[in-house]
Amino acid sequence: MNDELIKEIFIQIVSSFLGSLGFSLLFNLKGKRLLWASLGGVFAWSVYLIVDALTHNLFLCGVISAMVATAYSEIFARILKTPKTAFIFPAIVPMVPGGSLYYTMSNFILGNPETALEYAKKTLWMAIALAFGIVVVIIWVKVIKHYKKRKVN
Repeated sequence: MNDELIKEIFIQIVSSFLGSLGFSLLFNLKGKRLLWASLGGVFAWSVYLIVDALTHNLFLCGVISAMVATAYSEIFARILKTPKTAFIFPAIVPMVPGGSLYYTMSNFILGNPETALEYAKKTLWMAIALAFGIVVVIIWVKVIKHYKKRKVN
C-alpha cells in the first residue's frame, strides 16, 4: 500500500467516526454509549472498505456493511441496555449515499439527465442494499429469539 492510500483510508475512518459521533449526539447518547455508537460507524465503514477492495460491488458493500452494522447494534443494545436504534442509525450513517444523491440532483438541475440517472441508480442501489442488509439481520434475530423461546417452553 502506498502512503496516499493509507492516508485516504485513515481520513475515511476518522470521518466515519465523526459522522457517527455527530449523529449519536442527536440521540442524546452520553459516555460509553456515545463512544460505542460512534465506533459502530467506524466498524461498519471499515467492513464496507474491505468488501469494496475485494469485490468492487456497490450493492454487496452496502448489504454486508449494513448487516454488520445491524448485528453490532443488536449486540451493543443488549450489552448497554439501550434501544438498538440508538446504535443502528449512527452505524449506518457513513454508508448513506448523500454524495451520489447530491450529484443526482445537481446533474438534473444542470441539464445532464444521463449523468443524473447514473447517480440516481447508484443512490437507489445503495439505499436498497442498506435496507436489505438491515432487514436480513433483524429477521434473523427474530427467528433466533423465536426458536430460543420455543426451546425453553
